[in-house]
Amino acid sequence: MAKHSFQLHGAAADGSVVFRRKLTRQKLPGFLASQPPCVVAMEACASAHYWGRESLRHGHQVRLVPPTYVKPFVKRQKNDENDAEAICESAQRPTMSFVAVKTDAQQARGMLFRTRDLLVRQRTQTINALRGHLAEFGVVAPKGPRKFGRLASALEDPESRLPESVRELGGVPIDQILGLEAKIGELDRELRACACEDEQAARLMTIPGVGPITATALQAFAPPMESFRRGRDFSAWLGLVPRQHTTGGKPRLGKVSKMGHPVRTLFRPRPALRRSTNPIASETTRKLAMMSQSYQRRIMANSNSSETPDLSRTGNAGLSHGIIPRAVPRQLLPEPEYAPCATWPRRGAPPAAYACRLGVYGRPHG
Repeated sequence: MAKHSFQLHGAAADGSVVFRRKLTRQKLPGFLASQPPCVVAMEACASAHYWGRESLRHGHQVRLVPPTYVKPFVKRQKNDENDAEAICESAQRPTMSFVAVKTDAQQARGMLFRTRDLLVRQRTQTINALRGHLAEFGVVAPKGPRKFGRLASALEDPESRLPESVRELGGVPIDQILGLEAKIGELDRELRACACEDEQAARLMTIPGVGPITATALQAFAPPMESFRRGRDFSAWLGLVPRQHTTGGKPRLGKVSKMGHPVRTLFRPRPALRRSTNPIASETTRKLAMMSQSYQRRIMANSNSSETPDLSRTGNAGLSHGIIPRAVPRQLLPEPEYAPCATWPRRGAPPAAYACRLGVYGRPHG
C-alpha cells in the first residue's frame, strides 16, 4: 500500500490464491465496492485507517496487522507481491493481534495532540539554541521555558556588553519562541475544551494524575478498553514490561525497553502519601501503602457514590501498576460513620474510615 499504487492479493479460506492485481488509487474504491463482503487485511501503516473506514463503508470486515507481525511471513525476497501475500497469511492466524480502526474524531484528536507536541519540541529546540549562542558571550540561564525571560532580559538590557549584531539576531529566536508559546496556549485551551465536552475524557480526568492532555491522548491513540482483559494487558500495550529472553525454562527479564506506545511518557510515577505529624496517622499511612491493590479496588467497587469513576473500562490499568496513585481519593470514598472524638477506630473498620479519620488525605478529622 503506497500513495498511488496498491498491490492486491486475494486468498480463499484454505489459503489458495484467488487473484493478484495491482491497482491505482483512483480504481481502488470502485474495486472495493464491487467485491462481496469479505475480510480486508492491510498493514497498519500510513493511511491504513482511512482505507479501513472506506472498506467498512462497503460492508467489509477490516483487519489491520502491525508491520512487525507481518515480517515473519514474507517469503525470500521483499517485493509488493510477497508483502501482500504475507499480509493475507498473517491475517488468517487465529492468535494474531490486530489494530482497531480509528474514527475521524480519534484521528483529529491525535493530530491535535501531535501538533501541540511538535510545537513544544520546536520551542525547546529554539530556547536551547538561544542559550547556547548567548553562553558564548557570558550570558548563562538555567534550562526550561520558565527561565527564558532571563535570556530576553539580557538581550534588552542596555548595560550588557553584548554586540549590537547579537542583539538583533537574538530577537529572531525570541519572536519565534513567543509565537510558539501563543500557539501552544491556544492548543491547550482547545484540548481542555475537548476533554470537558467528552464524557469518557471527563471520567478519565477523575483519576489522580490524569489531565486533559493525557485523557485526550488515551482517547486518540489507545484501542477500546473493552479489548483488554485486565490492567496488565493495558500496561503491556503501553510498554511498561521488561524485555524477556527466557529459554530452557529459566526466566530472564531485562530492563523496560522502548517498545510500546509513546503515550506512556505522559504518565508519572505515583507520589507518596502525605505524611502526618500524628504517629497513629503515620502508622496507618504505612499500612495503607502496604495494602493489596485488589482490596482497594474492592473498596471503590462497594462505594455507592455517584461520583465514583468506572475504572474497569478507563483507568484500571494505571491503578493496578502504579502509574497513578494507589490511594483512593477521599471524595471517591463513602463517608464513614465515626464518633467526633479522635480515638482509634473500632476493630474491623474499613481502611476508608482509617484514612478519612486519621488524616491520611490531609488534615485529621474529628
